[in-house]
Amino acid sequence: MKTKHLAFCALAVVATACTTKQTTCETPNAGGLVLENLDTTVLPQNDFYQYACGGWMKLNPLTPEYARFGSFDKLAENNRTQLRGLIEGIAAQQHEQGTIEQKIGDLYNLAMDSVRRNKEGVEPLKPYWAKIDAVTDVKELSALLPELYMDGMGGMFIMYVDADAMNSNMNLAQTYQTGYAMGEKEYYLDTDEHTTEIRNKYVEHVGKMFQLAGVDAEQAAKNAATVLRIETRLATAAYSNVELRNPHANYNKMTVEQLKALVPQIDWDVYLSTLGLAVNEVSVGQKEHLQEVGKVLVEEPLEDVKTYLKWQAISSAASSLSDEIYAQNFDFYGKVLSGKETPSPRWKRAVSSVDGTLGEAVGQMYVKQYFPAEAKERMLTLVSNLQTALGQRIQALEWMSDETKAKALEKLATFRVKIGYPDEWRDYSALNIDPQLPYLENGIRANRFEMAYNFSFAGQPVDKDKWLMTPQTVNAYYNPTTNEICFPAGILQYPFFDMNADDAFNYGAIGVVIGHEMTHGFDDQGCQYDKDGNLNNWWTAEDKAKFDERAQVLVNYFNNIEVAPGVFANGQFTLGENIADHGGLQVSYQAFKNATKDAPLDTIAGLSPEQRFFLSYADVWAGNIRDEEVLSRTKSDPHSLGRWRVNGALPHIAAWYEAFNVGQESPMYLAPENRVSIW
Repeated sequence: MKTKHLAFCALAVVATACTTKQTTCETPNAGGLVLENLDTTVLPQNDFYQYACGGWMKLNPLTPEYARFGSFDKLAENNRTQLRGLIEGIAAQQHEQGTIEQKIGDLYNLAMDSVRRNKEGVEPLKPYWAKIDAVTDVKELSALLPELYMDGMGGMFIMYVDADAMNSNMNLAQTYQTGYAMGEKEYYLDTDEHTTEIRNKYVEHVGKMFQLAGVDAEQAAKNAATVLRIETRLATAAYSNVELRNPHANYNKMTVEQLKALVPQIDWDVYLSTLGLAVNEVSVGQKEHLQEVGKVLVEEPLEDVKTYLKWQAISSAASSLSDEIYAQNFDFYGKVLSGKETPSPRWKRAVSSVDGTLGEAVGQMYVKQYFPAEAKERMLTLVSNLQTALGQRIQALEWMSDETKAKALEKLATFRVKIGYPDEWRDYSALNIDPQLPYLENGIRANRFEMAYNFSFAGQPVDKDKWLMTPQTVNAYYNPTTNEICFPAGILQYPFFDMNADDAFNYGAIGVVIGHEMTHGFDDQGCQYDKDGNLNNWWTAEDKAKFDERAQVLVNYFNNIEVAPGVFANGQFTLGENIADHGGLQVSYQAFKNATKDAPLDTIAGLSPEQRFFLSYADVWAGNIRDEEVLSRTKSDPHSLGRWRVNGALPHIAAWYEAFNVGQESPMYLAPENRVSIW
């Protein structure tokens, strides 16, 4: 039910989180490494990913529930189990109305009550379809669209509040493209056999969902064709994922009066006031797409627009209705798009619902029980060491002028660092969870609460202490407009971080994560923001040209990686993450050598400290993945696939060649003149 646009660069995309205590079956036996994760039948010089992760892959096969199962997902599994214990303990008791315990317990119980939802069927959705049916002209859509958006029932575009990219100390209302339920514009436009099959199955899915909502088969088929036609219009006008990576092209600040002239088909006074936004300026993220929204509203028959909005409503509400509707929704999004065989157990979905709705309240309980204070202190030391190492690398760059170096070092010195959890927790007192109301209705209340929270920052100074991830999240991020790096408690555990492991392990794992996020401040997007978080060029023209030339080496390299038969990686789309992986490896390796120069580590189990550094990095990306998910992520994920975050990144790292004696005869060998060298 939630819609959120976050403008930051993250390490990976993970839906939930994990504990900071090691509860997995692995037992580190080589300075932090688990030797059983290795596949020693393969030479590291030939296929490092298989050598480093092959044992893990064999020990952790895909289950029907997963399209991809990797180290991140394994942590998420551990964490869900622990969150389940916390949440079910609360849900089993009665609590005073309005307390956070009451909200957590009642929401979880509502999510678990399939008997009630199956009995209710689509009844909870009918009032919202009635709202749509009541519209008599285009003008009334200006009030209906924001109402449905606040309800979490889709939208033809997103409205949100975030820092003004040109004035990062102030928040600004902004728009962002959406409105096509397959998520990626290529699914509507590409004509290859696989995409065409997905598109055909999508039309079938839309028709079946309308039938489950009570529409007869003939009309449902017509509705599905209408939905595809309108969504194709919106997808055609949308920016590609590569175009979305250009922050200047996606920043179009204007007055509300100018917005009215740009898209006159929408009554913007009504639209904004319905959202509760009293603003004079907005930034239109993708002008052409928003203009197409306006054209759709007047060029498409009103009944067809209403059919499209009904589809958005039932699609958005699918996880909150009957098992039959949920199963049909999973059949397309789970099976067809990702190759999953079965949905997650209901308790996992219920835990995720509570976690997504009351994230910081759950996080407050989580860190109290599972996050040791000494982990934060160790991380602060690691971050400081990584900053020093990145500064050393910047100072040593031969291709960058002193003028630009000074600005880069100034930006590095002003990084804000967030570790573990926020100093102040969110207040959920205004969110009313009522167990007498349907699960869907409570989800709508939660969505409206979240929207109101976001919109409350419009025109206000940016709160730079606010977190963009909950503490229990297994992830990390860099936010360019606040120039901050954040490492939630959830990621500070094995295989990323181990208080008992040596520096070879921790610098290879969490150290590279830290370096990755720092490098995001200097990737193809982050480098366009200055130390204050403003979209402002701080480069000399000559230095920026050199940077772009070096970045193009990575683009070309990844463009030539065949991820599936006839399907290649998108080097431009994944450029920022590939630069961050490369920089993270280089910076953390230097920090590792700095940290151990006076007390070199021993060889353990025949593995040198340098070898263990790279093995611990690879272990982070261990995983198995279905063919369908490979194709889906290649279209949708700005991160390279796990195998290529190892086998694609390491051939550019000179220290890796030295550690494993990789010579010209190796299949992974890359001539020095063909390797990237940026940070």
